[in-house]
Amino acid sequence: MTLVSMVLMAGTLSMVGIVESQREAGLWFAFAQPVAFVVFFIGGLAETNRAPFDLPEAEQELTGGFHTEYSGMRFALFFLAEYANMIVISCVATTLFLGGWLRPFPSVEVLGFLEFVPSWIWFLFKTFVFLYVFLWIRATLPRYRYDQLMRLGWKVLIPIAIGNVVVTGVAKVLL
Repeated sequence: MTLVSMVLMAGTLSMVGIVESQREAGLWFAFAQPVAFVVFFIGGLAETNRAPFDLPEAEQELTGGFHTEYSGMRFALFFLAEYANMIVISCVATTLFLGGWLRPFPSVEVLGFLEFVPSWIWFLFKTFVFLYVFLWIRATLPRYRYDQLMRLGWKVLIPIAIGNVVVTGVAKVLL
């Protein structure tokens, strides 16, 4: 649902178009849509099974699921798939909310000296910031129970996301 608000703001489904609309607006969508940004990030944490939403398996549980069923290369593939999912979520968040490959605040002329940095470095830097926050949150927050996660998703995040889409649509029509 948070991606719908980004599509409404940009007026296109194209990722390149969404980044270009952030350039034209002179504002990252993370600042224009902070509610959608927070909901997307929380949903990304839950989707990647990272703490505090690492409900399927926990490292502390020695007899938990694939920790005992798989070892060696098979376990490494599970582990790498989890981190690949984190990288994908970070790349999508960077593209939709932080201007993708654009330098910070592209409309501010004083920061024009940042143009010498290649765009792919800006993209990687923003993605690595997201990955750092993923790891930082894992080290600081306690684990949710299943009922708490379901309550958060169904009673908090989905209504907030739907309300954000409605407000974004109404604002788009009125402005």
